[in-house]
Amino acid sequence: MKQFIEKFIKTNTQENEPYLTNKELISRQIKVVYELLAHIYGSDKLVLKASKLDALQLMRSEKPEERVLALQRLIFEDPTLADLPKEEEIPEILDKIKDEIADILARRTVEEDIEKKITEKMQQRHEEYVREVKMQVLKETAGPENAQTLKKLALLEKLERSKLATSAIDVLRPQKFADIVGQERAIRALVSKLASPFPQHIIIYGPPGVGKTTAARLALETAKKIAGSPFSREGKFVEVDGSTLRWDPREITNPLLGSVHDPIYQGARRDLADTGIPEPKPGLVTEAHGGILFIDEIGELDPILQNKLLKVLEDKRVYFESSYYDPDDPNIPKYIKKLFEEGAPADFILIGATTREPEYINPAIRSRCAEVYFEPLAPGDIEKIVRRAAEKLKVNLEDKGAQIISQYTTEGRKATNILCDAYAMACYRHRKQKKDEIIVTENDIYEVIQTGRLVPNVTQKASSELEVGRVFGLGVMGFLGSVLEIEAVSFPAHKEGMGSIRFNDTAGSMAKDSVFNAASVIRKLTGEDISNYDVHINIVGGGRIDGPSAGAAITMVLLSAVQNRPVRQDIAITGEISIQGRVRAVGGITEKIYGARQAGIKKVLIPKENAQDVPADLKGITVIPVSKVEEMLPHVFSGESSSLVS
Repeated sequence: MKQFIEKFIKTNTQENEPYLTNKELISRQIKVVYELLAHIYGSDKLVLKASKLDALQLMRSEKPEERVLALQRLIFEDPTLADLPKEEEIPEILDKIKDEIADILARRTVEEDIEKKITEKMQQRHEEYVREVKMQVLKETAGPENAQTLKKLALLEKLERSKLATSAIDVLRPQKFADIVGQERAIRALVSKLASPFPQHIIIYGPPGVGKTTAARLALETAKKIAGSPFSREGKFVEVDGSTLRWDPREITNPLLGSVHDPIYQGARRDLADTGIPEPKPGLVTEAHGGILFIDEIGELDPILQNKLLKVLEDKRVYFESSYYDPDDPNIPKYIKKLFEEGAPADFILIGATTREPEYINPAIRSRCAEVYFEPLAPGDIEKIVRRAAEKLKVNLEDKGAQIISQYTTEGRKATNILCDAYAMACYRHRKQKKDEIIVTENDIYEVIQTGRLVPNVTQKASSELEVGRVFGLGVMGFLGSVLEIEAVSFPAHKEGMGSIRFNDTAGSMAKDSVFNAASVIRKLTGEDISNYDVHINIVGGGRIDGPSAGAAITMVLLSAVQNRPVRQDIAITGEISIQGRVRAVGGITEKIYGARQAGIKKVLIPKENAQDVPADLKGITVIPVSKVEEMLPHVFSGESSSLVS
């Protein structure tokens, strides 16, 4: 900038008059400096400034010294300067004045740039503000809709108008307890635990398709109508599938318990995100407050979520945390402050349903819940469900149709699906007939069964005949009991005392141990040495026996084969056998009894220690508790002496 000023002065003093004296040159430089100041400030402002600084007279003087003093007062803005510079000092003073003018011009240039940028920013902010005001006006007048949103809305409404016929699930869904077949005792237990003034958390165990979810929903409606019930009319039934809930270690989302939407990563509401305020989002436990939270397949729920749910059951509240929450921030809305400091209410009754066994559920949750077991459906129950479904769907069914379906499923839902598929098959085959004239035949049902690769529930059936070396044992898988066909043959050994015992390895080591226990019992009580025989014992179908519960049945089949004694085929046996000949307690008695009844068994022998496990309202089958092997003989070998000695 200084080089520019010197060049300007030099150009205006020497370019046209190169032969000036030193004094004339200084006068010309002083004149050029005044012209430059007039250009910077303007003539009027320069005169006004000179007047304020008492330099006006000096500026108009003919003496270079006085004019330079005036320049000093103008440039340095100091009216107290009074010493006239000497002639030899003037060049040096002019250099200082040039430096100061250069600084003034530089500052002015920077200030002009800054003012220009400020003006541009202000203009930009003004335009943004005008746009926001316009958008706000449009929202207030036209709402959030535009052409695209209205088009999508029209498509949705068009889809709503286009509907298929009512699904069978909607028609067949039970509307009252009487529609749930075969679960009278379980329903009574369920309602009683909710109707109390002090309702309990409940876990419902049972096979799929027996009405667990529907029973829980109807139980809440029944409890609301009972005097003294803690459930109000507004109490909700909030249903969720435990297999769809997963634990997120980042705590970004938790639909069950709730989560916090942080302003940066998860996008809280815009007005909260702008001020950096986290927003808690209550979950299903809060939605179920005052009602029931029903978790289907609770056995599939993530173990960490099970533990956190346990904490909610204890506190009856859900607490939220966030590193973005500042309790001293005055901009935090009251509801967010309340949620962070007091938590969200979560006082509800938990009902969990599962098709898994109890050991898969968190023991701490089980200890806080009453447990209700839904029973497997018997063939008669399935037949009743199918006939009721045919009436609701207005389907004509042949007489044996319900009986055939009952042989291929123990689930009510599956039974109605088979009926619907068979009806669809009949409609397709007789598509020219009126629907009222169409009859679902046995062939239609069998075609659906073959297409679906279904197999009968029970492959072994009881009979009234007697057979040697064949006994029915009982097993259980999950909540379903089944009949095990155990057979044995024996032959005299080629050499006395050198006989062998063969047993299929697929049945498991505990079942094999039961064989040797049975051999010891028979020898102890009868004197019959099994080592004198070649014996082969087989579990038909290669079924695996996880426990020792087949011991009593194996003892009977081994005795039958060795002594050639016929066994009744309408009786089933369960129980562990000790080497002293005692029949010891086993598990799964209820399920085993129902499995025996499905196979047409008339009588079941169980350990006396399990007598209290027999259902109180059992129908269609006789249960005989026994404590020793000798007590089994009159029932197993019908019409023979109870003695073990042949």
